Amino acid sequence: MIALLKKEINEFFSTITGYIVIIVFLLAIGLFMWVFPGQNNVFDSGYATLDSLFTLAPWIFLFLVPAVTMRMISDEKKQGTMELLLTRPITDLQIVLAKYLAAVVLLIISLLPTLIYYYSVYQLGNPVGNIDSAGTIGSYIGLFFLVAIYAAIGIFTSSLTSNQIIAFILAMLLSFIFFMGFDFLSSMWIFSSIDTTVSELGINAHYKSMSRGVIDTRDIVYFLSVIILFVFLTKTIVQSRK
Repeated sequence: MIALLKKEINEFFSTITGYIVIIVFLLAIGLFMWVFPGQNNVFDSGYATLDSLFTLAPWIFLFLVPAVTMRMISDEKKQGTMELLLTRPITDLQIVLAKYLAAVVLLIISLLPTLIYYYSVYQLGNPVGNIDSAGTIGSYIGLFFLVAIYAAIGIFTSSLTSNQIIAFILAMLLSFIFFMGFDFLSSMWIFSSIDTTVSELGINAHYKSMSRGVIDTRDIVYFLSVIILFVFLTKTIVQSRK
């Protein structure tokens, strides 16, 4: 499993794709936070906060995470190497976990450089350091869990087809449904009596909760449950090929 995990990470950085994903993410966030005028611009807002980062990142990752995961299993199917992989002394779950963890590691690597933005905002505070560090830490934890769910969804859709483009589109749509779809449903009159319950079925409600700096056990349980669900579904799809 460790060997497969290393292989996936090495393959990602052996091509230009890995670097493009990281550069696009950092460039997009940087432009909105520091260059483009508007409510997301740190200078225009007048507050020492990273709210712009945590507002924009889920939407940018909505496209970048499927780009990372779309090939991980679908490419194995297309090249016919999945059957060979399944004959190795490694379980179906270990195959899925290795690919999933590789995607998560790659996404964490893309997040690490954003600590420069934290340092910059920290220095810009008046006085220096006048930033809600607890809220920032909570937001980073929430963002980690969010991309972890996106990655689980991406690995699942990659297991459904040998076409990377289809896997990308499916992952993007399914991630969007889990991120905002339940919020839209909760606003409909038919769900007015249970709007809070419906909203909490989606990622956004729990992500917002963590962004306030409050690490609630219910939020962690939600994130882990969704991740486990999609990892299990992916294992089932891979297993069915035997």
